[in-house]
Amino acid sequence: MAFLYYLIISVHVIACLLLIAIVLLQQGKGQDLASAFGGGGSQTAFGPRGSATVLSRATTILAALFMITSLTLSVLKPGRSSVLDQVPETVATPAPAESGEETAPAPAPVPPDDAADTGNSAPAEAPAEQ
Repeated sequence: MAFLYYLIISVHVIACLLLIAIVLLQQGKGQDLASAFGGGGSQTAFGPRGSATVLSRATTILAALFMITSLTLSVLKPGRSSVLDQVPETVATPAPAESGEETAPAPAPVPPDDAADTGNSAPAEAPAEQ
């Protein structure tokens, strides 16, 4: 399993280096910045394409190989552990209430009434304590 992992890493690195070299060897479609703003005639960014060259086909194949090796390496990674696995779990527990003291329930929210629209609203009454 380790041999396969390192073999795929080697193929991945070689594919990366070849992909970089082939992309840098290709001639740009527009040759200059003016073509991006309509000065390049028929060879605009989304204009008609010519036939695929050897370099463009090699770019496509190496990009596909790069994606396949990336996914394969993520599946075959040794250890199967994550950085988050090393973080200790903390569980928030509520503090226990003192045995001699009882807590009163929180008051319910007061629904808005029609008097609030006219500005004649009275203050809400506090709940009666037992």
